[in-house]
Amino acid sequence: MLKRRTAFLGALTILPVMFVAGSHAAERRVRKAAPSPAAPPPAAENAAPKASPANTPLGPLDILAKWAVIIDYNSGATLLDKDADVPMAPSSMTKLMTIYLVYTALKAGRLQLDQELPVSERAWRTGGSKMFVPYPGRVKVEDLIRGVVVDSGNDACVVLAEGIAGSEENFVEMMNQKAHELGLAHTNFRNSTGLPDANHYMSARDIALLGMALIRNFPEYYHYDSERDFRFNNIEQYNRNPLVQKGLADGLKTGHTEAGGYGLVASADRAGRRIILVLNGLATMRERAQESERLLEWAFQEFEDVTLFTAADVIDRVPVWLGTERSVPLVGGRDLVVTMPRQWQRKAKVTVAFNAPVSAPVAKGTQLGKLVVSGDGVPALEAPLFAGADVPRLGVTGRAWAVLTHYITGS
Repeated sequence: MLKRRTAFLGALTILPVMFVAGSHAAERRVRKAAPSPAAPPPAAENAAPKASPANTPLGPLDILAKWAVIIDYNSGATLLDKDADVPMAPSSMTKLMTIYLVYTALKAGRLQLDQELPVSERAWRTGGSKMFVPYPGRVKVEDLIRGVVVDSGNDACVVLAEGIAGSEENFVEMMNQKAHELGLAHTNFRNSTGLPDANHYMSARDIALLGMALIRNFPEYYHYDSERDFRFNNIEQYNRNPLVQKGLADGLKTGHTEAGGYGLVASADRAGRRIILVLNGLATMRERAQESERLLEWAFQEFEDVTLFTAADVIDRVPVWLGTERSVPLVGGRDLVVTMPRQWQRKAKVTVAFNAPVSAPVAKGTQLGKLVVSGDGVPALEAPLFAGADVPRLGVTGRAWAVLTHYITGS
């Protein structure tokens, strides 16, 4: 028999929930959460000429960016989407992948922070934004990382690419392979820098996913992103990320080309809640700074993370037929965090559904049901629920006695 429990979310609690069959009730409390490539992009205009609507759970929101996405890091919920899966020129936001591969090599021990890499003439001559590496000369890996993250140095990217893969061409192959492994479906790299190339592209969502992977997989190196300036070769340069300069974000990168306009990928954490913001196709640096700050504040003010259940919570118990225990705990197996629009939280409904009874034996980790979040204007979410323990099958005598008891008492 399919049984369901349903609850409506209040400001801090789920109200008592009942089986549709009316067997019994339970109460839960909600806790706020702790901390194949697509076609190349068409030629893009330098910027969107005026604001146009992006999609959000709250309805359309006018923004100036041509491409945009905002993702909640803890829950993975998309809070804003404007052509987020359309390939575009990523400019220097490309450097997230270059740095990802550098951190991968460091973590694997194939590279050391104090190791010095040689500067080739090709790296030294690379145009665009520069760290101003010396030629001939050698530069420490840690300085090169700062040269990429803070200075957005194209020359530093090429030094790192050649040091890791022997050539930038070989390194680009590694970049595309890693993009495939990370599921970046609208990405194709042609260089390590983001310098203009018609067949070099990413989508806003891919940039956001890459930024999330950087933060998740390499927390020990993420501190470089929050550095506001870096002096090398007697030249001091400042982090181009306006949100980092104002202390509103702790990373990640900016970018600009004629095809992509002015862009930015930023991450900010407030009280354990992290937001990832990607904008591109803006007309000026000023517009990029103002729009990114406005949308970051909007994301934090209009939404909140809510933990429905933790990994240790027993969400319900499922009756077991012919088992050594009469029921098995139903668990989520992980913290279940959802991002809710603040003003709609009371409209959300949580339903637990499972077939009961289940026949023994039951193995721990077996999916037995699901939890569904729904409601008027609330983004739909489903999460599997699992057996929280093993329940062996009764022996022959025990099964016979259980069957006999069932027919006599009906229980």
